Amino acid sequence: MNSDLDQRSSFLQILRIFLRLGLTSFGGPVAHLGYLRDEFVVRRKWLSESTYADLVALCQFLPGPASSQVGFSIGLSRGGLKGGLAAWLGFTMPSALLMIAFGYGLTAFSDALHGGWLRGLKIAAVAVVAQAVWGMATQLCPDRTRASLAVAAAATVLAWPSAMIQVLIIVGGGLMGLLLYHSRSYTPIMGHLSVPTSTRSGLIYLVFFFILLLLLPVVVRLAPSHILGVFNGFYRAGSLVFGGGHVVLPLLQAEVVPPGWLSLDAFLAGYGAAQAVPGPLFTFAAFLGTVMGSWPNGWLGGMLCLFAVFLPSILLVLGVLPFWEALRKKPAAQSALQGTNAVVVGILLAALYDPVWLTGIHNRADFTIGLGAFGLLVFWRAPSWLVVILSATAGTLVG
Repeated sequence: MNSDLDQRSSFLQILRIFLRLGLTSFGGPVAHLGYLRDEFVVRRKWLSESTYADLVALCQFLPGPASSQVGFSIGLSRGGLKGGLAAWLGFTMPSALLMIAFGYGLTAFSDALHGGWLRGLKIAAVAVVAQAVWGMATQLCPDRTRASLAVAAAATVLAWPSAMIQVLIIVGGGLMGLLLYHSRSYTPIMGHLSVPTSTRSGLIYLVFFFILLLLLPVVVRLAPSHILGVFNGFYRAGSLVFGGGHVVLPLLQAEVVPPGWLSLDAFLAGYGAAQAVPGPLFTFAAFLGTVMGSWPNGWLGGMLCLFAVFLPSILLVLGVLPFWEALRKKPAAQSALQGTNAVVVGILLAALYDPVWLTGIHNRADFTIGLGAFGLLVFWRAPSWLVVILSATAGTLVG
């Protein structure tokens, strides 16, 4: 291990490194983890291979965007809280600013919502979500039991579409995992992860996470406030994203479309555009905050929603890191994840049908474009941004 591991890095150094990654990291969370490994394990040797694998395991265990949590943790280990903030800003803000700019463009040219390019973006969203369901189902539902849990979750969400039902399904999936997989043996994760936070501070962060998650809905109900309602909706969505960044789609859709904060067409246009920018998919929240019909909107609303959707994952990393050595050895935690991961596949499968498929596919031409986009993503491994551009072009030509 390089002795550089014992040195602290400055805020600006960490910001510069992660800003370059934020500008160039296309391809989604799995690709992002590859970029981070190449940068900090292979090139800079800030972490050992085993420590990096340990960190990835933790962030995949927690709800939230795994690649962003890994990046934040690396910055935290090198520069404390300031280093974590620098890593998050550098990796997140390029795509967030692009999504805010797209939101302003969509607002300024509202007639564009009826253009052929938007049709192509919605078709691209169908292909991207279908690819996510395909890949996640293969990895997270490899047996009949977990596949059945996914199907049951999808059927439940379609029968009773609401944000609260999705929360209950995720909790129920964890309980089913404990019940069905408690006797399974798990291979302990090797390596040791040192962190600059104490167990006392970790406990404080965890308490703060749960206070916001449980009390914000009560406060919004007792003292209605649109700003608090928006913050609560995005915070809750960010707290419950297990299994991959694409799962944020149904959670956010349930929070922002039914109350009428923005139209379904605008929602899916932004989701399609989010595939074409580098950085984490969670920056889709910045677009949603920008185009909402009532204040806060514009760049201020975008920043509010961006902060709200990322805050849970940051609090969880800060809270769990000091306890990870003990937590990762408990089979109960890994058993619960077997069920949780299976039901989030079902939630995403339901979202693939409603609203993504119902809004994006209307005729044979749409289906043909979507099938081509899906083939490019799954079989040709084409980058998402290229598929989005090609789909938008095809939608313009046939529209």
